[in-house]
Amino acid sequence: MWIDNSVFYQIYPLGFCGAPFENDGVPQSRIKKMSEWIPHIKRLGADAIYFSPVFESDTHGYNTRDFFKLDTRLGTNEDFKALVGELHQNGIRVVLDGVFNHVGRGFWAFRDVLEKRGDSPYKNWFNISFDGNSSYNDGLWYEGWEGNYDLVKLNLWNNDVTEHLLSAVRFWVDEFDIDGLRLDVAYCLTPEFLTRLRRFTNELKPDFALIGEILHGDYSQRVNDSMLHSCTNYQCYKGLYSSFNSMNMFEIIHSIQRLFGSEPWCMCKGLHLMNFVDNHDVTRIASILSNEKHLPLIYGLMFGMPGYPCIYYGSEFGVKGEKKDGDPALRPCIEKPEETELTAFIARLAEIKKASDALTSGSFRSVLLQNKYCIFERKTDSERVMVAINADENPVTCHFDAGCGMATELITGKTHDFGGGSELPPYSVQFWQMER
Repeated sequence: MWIDNSVFYQIYPLGFCGAPFENDGVPQSRIKKMSEWIPHIKRLGADAIYFSPVFESDTHGYNTRDFFKLDTRLGTNEDFKALVGELHQNGIRVVLDGVFNHVGRGFWAFRDVLEKRGDSPYKNWFNISFDGNSSYNDGLWYEGWEGNYDLVKLNLWNNDVTEHLLSAVRFWVDEFDIDGLRLDVAYCLTPEFLTRLRRFTNELKPDFALIGEILHGDYSQRVNDSMLHSCTNYQCYKGLYSSFNSMNMFEIIHSIQRLFGSEPWCMCKGLHLMNFVDNHDVTRIASILSNEKHLPLIYGLMFGMPGYPCIYYGSEFGVKGEKKDGDPALRPCIEKPEETELTAFIARLAEIKKASDALTSGSFRSVLLQNKYCIFERKTDSERVMVAINADENPVTCHFDAGCGMATELITGKTHDFGGGSELPPYSVQFWQMER
């Protein structure tokens, strides 16, 4: 699957484009702003974009009104079709947010139920009781997602609902030529729905990617040959930043090993998961790291570990934002990209990642592990790469069996001699391509 060797760039369009939070119904082609960022995204080394919700919604995008219409605040379907075409011309694939678990109160079928009550032909599209009441005093009760009643839960056991959603996917492929979906709260979607969606998209577009938002548990229950191709790696998310803040590399290495190690009980061997250091739902990485010198290091670790990286817009040049300040703080309007030392470093990491079979699909083995530094190996039959991270302000000399005498340090291109031990400079990331 093409996602395995991709570098993703996530954009939350409503925030990125400066759209008003409430859908004011005023058409404005804000999505065209994206074109100005394409050169920056290419320089960064990203070759796929994951767009958070773009379709007509009540407010934040995850409360959909119409699956067949670009949000009025972003522009028209024609605007988005032109943008996707431009991205494809620049070698960038497009993945959209598929919000199939719930809709907004403004969704046309739910509005019909509110108006016609039991006479609505759509009453079974939702989980409704006409004997109760809602927090909106509708005179009926309905299931909201996790108690959020602005998010009306869809009844995915209703075939008409599933057919409506599949027809929307077909429309997105036919109209915009999208390359995949990131499925919102995929852990809430029924296995039967995911299986049907996989069969449908396989026939619609054979290389169509399905990436699920999954938090915890056994990822292989939904990431397999019958359902999703991949999912979000939340199980390693906390370990990435917490290992640096607590100066305890054991946390992230043990998390990676639990998922991708060689032991029989490792649940994700052979799977390619989406790795991230932040996204639209969590505090920005520049705000959560206690030492700013760890910022390039955490990206080095993310690019070196199994899976494929996803970079959240603005974080590649240090944009800050904290969850405690509300979602808008995490989803700002940024007029122009910045080219910094960090963006240049991430671009180099992307170049190394995409050129390496070992970093794309190699096995994982912890070679040396201490609180403040670690070395791990990624290996295929044809290539072996070791990744070394030193989070300390002091250099450290490491002694271990490298399995060879010489290597090429991929970031700098310099030859590395393992005789007498290897020195890790302060606050450093090194990728050693080992001699065969």
